[in-house]
Amino acid sequence: MSEVIFSVFPSENFVDLGLYQFGWEQCDPSHSFGPAARNHYLFHLCLSGTGTLIADNEKGESITYQIKSGQGFFLFPHQICTYIADHDIPWEYAWVEFDGLRAKETIELAGFRLSQPVYKARYKDIAETMKEELLYIVNHKEESSFHLIGHLYLFIDSLIRSCASDQTGKGSSLRNFYLKEAFTFIEQNFQNNISVEDIAACCGLNRSYFGKIFHESTGKSPQEFLISYRMTKAAELLKLTELSVADIGNAVGYPNQLHFSRAFKSVYGISPRQWRNENRIVKKGIE
Repeated sequence: MSEVIFSVFPSENFVDLGLYQFGWEQCDPSHSFGPAARNHYLFHLCLSGTGTLIADNEKGESITYQIKSGQGFFLFPHQICTYIADHDIPWEYAWVEFDGLRAKETIELAGFRLSQPVYKARYKDIAETMKEELLYIVNHKEESSFHLIGHLYLFIDSLIRSCASDQTGKGSSLRNFYLKEAFTFIEQNFQNNISVEDIAACCGLNRSYFGKIFHESTGKSPQEFLISYRMTKAAELLKLTELSVADIGNAVGYPNQLHFSRAFKSVYGISPRQWRNENRIVKKGIE
């Protein structure tokens, strides 16, 4: 009989990399999932047994991959896929779903693409560390959000180091410098009336080139990132303070409350007031 451990991560306040859900399953023979698509990046590690992955590549062609113990596979946002446990030796796997502004860059750094979704470790000792970090996340859902995010970073670090070539990351230091400058500028000025031109200028780049390298690295435009960052900060204030919606909008760079509510709803799907009602932290008095 199939056994499953499944957990949903409770916080959305991690912008660079954030968890969505994670789990473990010992599958029944021929157990399948799909065809379906995910909204975020999802990594499966096969712990034992074997199975089959059928996933679309960049051209929309369905490619079949055989996955065995010790290997794994990445599923990309909006990629149509199906995965099936072997009839005779069904797989046992653990998984983690994550996303964020550095997720696309992280996946590419590890060498994964739509046409290359299979994980094969080059360094077995680091792969073992990666497995330990993944299973730690799966088995410690009661830990704090910061604690689990820390182990997500350790998992990704060992994932990259276990499979990447010696050339990984070379030549990217200047681009990383520009991104760091942009992130710092946004963190320090998001509450002000800043534009994409202002962000590009802080890096000494024209808007067109800056937008290109930003989107290639993060999968988001600078404007999308700025809105997402502001709304994340707004969600924190809605949850943790008693400030009015208008004051919170002004605090994150939206002096017009209507514009703020529209931007918030575009990210979270509901109004700021409704989000606060569903997520407010009730402070208890000291007895």
